[in-house]
Amino acid sequence: MKVLVTGGAGFIGSNFLYYMRKKRPSYELVCLDVLTYAGNLSTLEPLLKNNEIKFVKGDITDRNFIFELFENESFDYVVNFAAESHVDRSIVDPGIFLRTNILGTQNLMDACRKYGIIRYHQVSTDEVYGDLPLDRPDLLFTEETPIHTSSPYSASKAAADLLVQAYNRTYKLPVTISRCSNNYGPYHFPEKLIPLMISRALADQPLPVYGKGENVRDWLYVEDHCAAIDIILHQGKDGEVYNIGGNNEKTNIEIVKIILKELNKPESLITYVKDRAGHDMRYAIDPSKTIKEFAWQPVTPFNEGIKKTIKWYLENESWWKNILSGDYQDYYKKMYEDR
Repeated sequence: MKVLVTGGAGFIGSNFLYYMRKKRPSYELVCLDVLTYAGNLSTLEPLLKNNEIKFVKGDITDRNFIFELFENESFDYVVNFAAESHVDRSIVDPGIFLRTNILGTQNLMDACRKYGIIRYHQVSTDEVYGDLPLDRPDLLFTEETPIHTSSPYSASKAAADLLVQAYNRTYKLPVTISRCSNNYGPYHFPEKLIPLMISRALADQPLPVYGKGENVRDWLYVEDHCAAIDIILHQGKDGEVYNIGGNNEKTNIEIVKIILKELNKPESLITYVKDRAGHDMRYAIDPSKTIKEFAWQPVTPFNEGIKKTIKWYLENESWWKNILSGDYQDYYKKMYEDR
């Protein structure tokens, strides 16, 4: 079997490639990534050195390129992680989010239609559901929750989901969609909450927390997410949406204080800053459909996962320091263009 993993040099995509290499060693894995600020080829260095995956640099918004790639490779499965996903950036520049997340998805599915695949899987987000009130802990997002977006990012992901469902109904393209809660773990881009707080705490720099830090997120260890995607890809029902959650609801300020405690740093480093526009208050996933259909469970408790994550960042300082310095963007040139 040959699997195309788009956005495979990003956080979740790279973890999925590592997971699949171990879980399904006979599979051919092709990583496609345009290597924007969030794509880091050095993340995949162990796989590339041992020729365990094939890397292709390219943009899913380039229709001719995508069709040529499908013509040459004959994929069996496509897993689409490729997306602009940083909410703050979507508020500043929505256009690139619409192009990549919607038109890029269309290009991939049109190529799937032309060249044939067993399944196209769209990796989505719980943010398409909007948010939940803090005073109703009984409410959870289910697959039947209406879409109600808050940011250009979540709107672009919701539009892509609807397009995937339309292609399934209109063209009978075999598809599945998964919507996950907040991921954390190795190779998380330092702009995101947990790695940002780790890196700044290690440098004894102020830790910026939006508003009062009361926003609640359901945290899912990235390897648990990858396991769920693998199961859905192979066993999911055609056209279905599956929620993937970690059952680990935490406020942002709780997360920050846990990190400071683990690193033995003072809470005086916390600095409260003006909240961002349209900031959702609470996300909470009900993953019971996924659990029931596949006997999948998130196996990593948060107290264990956060310790593993912090340990990884302590042992891999060169990885995230290269990102903070911008040097990681030269990696592709060193690996390929300068050879």
